[in-house]
Amino acid sequence: MANRSASPRKKKGERRCFRLFLATFYISAFTFGGGFVIIPLMKKKFCDGFHWLEEQEMLDMAAIAQSSPGAVAVNASVLAGYRIAGIPGALTAVAGTVLPPLIILSVVSVFYSAFRANPVVAAVLKGMQAGIAAVIADVVFSLGGDVVKSRRLLSILLMSGAFAATLLLPVNVIWILLFCAAAGVGRGAVALWREKRGRAE
Repeated sequence: MANRSASPRKKKGERRCFRLFLATFYISAFTFGGGFVIIPLMKKKFCDGFHWLEEQEMLDMAAIAQSSPGAVAVNASVLAGYRIAGIPGALTAVAGTVLPPLIILSVVSVFYSAFRANPVVAAVLKGMQAGIAAVIADVVFSLGGDVVKSRRLLSILLMSGAFAATLLLPVNVIWILLFCAAAGVGRGAVALWREKRGRAE
């Protein structure tokens, strides 16, 4: 009986990992402009499409992926894959994310001289910049709107302050991330203290 019940679960896990690999491979193959562009595509696929993740989870993963060492796209894929299907999911998501750029860059490196001097390729890359800006704006309004809808004053102030500091002040983004992380830890500590105090009373 145990073997019979385990088999369907194993097959379901394998199917989910296969779908996860295809999704991350597809997203990575058509993602241009850095790791931030992959976040809205992952949100639309995993949250809106497959309903594997909640929007708040995707927002948290984006923050962790950005603040962790390494490529944002790979970090986000590891987190999403692990949340969806555990360690096999994380490995599958990483493979799906890394393979397309590896294949494309291997081909480009062979014909690098021809690509660099080709005016058509240069024009295509210039056009992609406008599309990348639109995709990044989409994720800012989408995930930023979720923060505003939460009506959490501290989150809204941190988001607005981080945007203003990045835009107007010569402040390294690392300091902004550290400050926001410290504010989040402080808020969590205060909430935990209040909860313990309420239980004691």
